[in-house]
Amino acid sequence: MNKGFEVLPDFERFSQVDDVFSRSWWDRSIRSDKSERFYATYRRPLTMWRKANGFTQRDYALRNASWHVSDVFTEMGEDQGRRDGFLDPLSMLRDGPEERVDDLDPDESARQIKNVATVFGADLVGIAEHDERWVYTERFSAATGEAKPNPLPDTVSSVIVIGQAMDQDLIQTAPSALSGTATGLGYSRDAAVLLGIAQYIKNLGYEAVPSMNDTALAIPLALAAGLGEYGRHGMVITPEFGAGLRFGKIFTDLPLAHDGPVQFGVKAFCEQCNRCADACPARAIPQGEPVPVALNRSGIKGVRKWSVDGEACFGYWSKINSDCAICVRVCPYTRDYSKPWNRWWRRLAGTRLRSRMLALDDRLGGGRRLKPTEWWRRG
Repeated sequence: MNKGFEVLPDFERFSQVDDVFSRSWWDRSIRSDKSERFYATYRRPLTMWRKANGFTQRDYALRNASWHVSDVFTEMGEDQGRRDGFLDPLSMLRDGPEERVDDLDPDESARQIKNVATVFGADLVGIAEHDERWVYTERFSAATGEAKPNPLPDTVSSVIVIGQAMDQDLIQTAPSALSGTATGLGYSRDAAVLLGIAQYIKNLGYEAVPSMNDTALAIPLALAAGLGEYGRHGMVITPEFGAGLRFGKIFTDLPLAHDGPVQFGVKAFCEQCNRCADACPARAIPQGEPVPVALNRSGIKGVRKWSVDGEACFGYWSKINSDCAICVRVCPYTRDYSKPWNRWWRRLAGTRLRSRMLALDDRLGGGRRLKPTEWWRRG
């Protein structure tokens, strides 16, 4: 699939029960007063902040507001034991007609669905063949703290993967509650875009299951859909936005042509660049070569890749009471590609000049943190 993400013969499918966020609810080795306080800063009336730059009431107020649209969908089904978008697919869809639009050409259908996705607000769109290896063997139920089935229609043949770009100025303030606004906005936009595309597909008479963090692993699907390459920090690096994206997906039986994986020099660049690993305060990002072992039960077994220590990463999130995006901020690929200079840099970073491009980025202060107070003064 991708030179930085190699599936091995001993591969095992993953259960969402073992995801580090799921484990933070049931696993005593992960769950703590800090983790409960971390979730409380999002879901309870805003009461916890401090005077530290980036963690004030104003910073948390904006971060939590950015999550509001996503939270509305997530909380709608909690009385039925659902958490749409995170533990269950988005469900706020109308039934489609019994009659289908027939005789669809897969190539033309793929072109049209990408056009529709862009109209609805997707920043990137790719289409992959449905691959059951990346579907969770089971979902996690927040209501029971146990596993539950993870059904998908038997007819599903394709996965539409969309990417929502995160605000780079906000990311530059990481670590801070303020930078978490970029994440919340990504999920809130993701929910609206996925629902719109899925409803369009259902209106054509086909199956559509819109999914954010639920149902399946997003990263291998984004790689298969040709949206980018796998990076040292465990994320997809795209040619358009670097690592600054959130991914969503739609499982469907709509006839669609599939995209293929892309390569533009990321693995060779990451082999020389350790900026994310050096900058990670939790030491959760590996320094060496990709390895074929899972670091703990929250890792995938049977895949050779750079594996991030999810336990250490989440531990730092709990410590600072917000999600951390330091690795995204310092990644040299996270830059504004609307500017010709940055497109020129990306092109040369994929050649034998990559070490010079890395040195140049260092010299120009790439990845430097923007003080949250400076962000608030902008505009």
